[in-house]
Amino acid sequence: MLLLIPLVAMQFTNEVNWTLPDFVVAGVLLFGTGFSYKLLSMKASNTIYRFAAGLALATGLFLIWANFAVGIIGSENNPVNQLYFGVILVGIVGASVGRFRSQGMAYAMFGMALAQLFIALIVLIGGYYQSPPSSVAEILGLNGFFVTLFIGSALLFLKAARCEVHENEDQ
Repeated sequence: MLLLIPLVAMQFTNEVNWTLPDFVVAGVLLFGTGFSYKLLSMKASNTIYRFAAGLALATGLFLIWANFAVGIIGSENNPVNQLYFGVILVGIVGASVGRFRSQGMAYAMFGMALAQLFIALIVLIGGYYQSPPSSVAEILGLNGFFVTLFIGSALLFLKAARCEVHENEDQ
């Protein structure tokens, strides 16, 4: 249903110019995110865990989407933007190593936030934001936004872990 928005927009403006591969990639991203959420939420009886997983997946989706659509550093064609896929890789590896348990997911989200921050530092220290131009404020603001969301998800996973401990103590 969401893919109808760009399809309809293409009928009214030249500003939206998606090709078949754009629709395929968008469909795979949306399906993959939804499917991942379904798998994670089936595992969890804890509402906080489900909310944390939703926030983590939505943040990851937005990071990938923004990177593909317009790029985070300069344009989408800037090769430095490839570093941001490492943030997603940190999350996948961290979640897998943590066996998708609340505590492990929290560590994975903190790892993603740290990776995001590390990339911002590389971009700023290396001067990669200057070609094509992106301002320091844009780099700090956008990366800070993602760092904040990943940390928020991590804190929710920690809260879910504490709730699980209390539930186990009550039994």
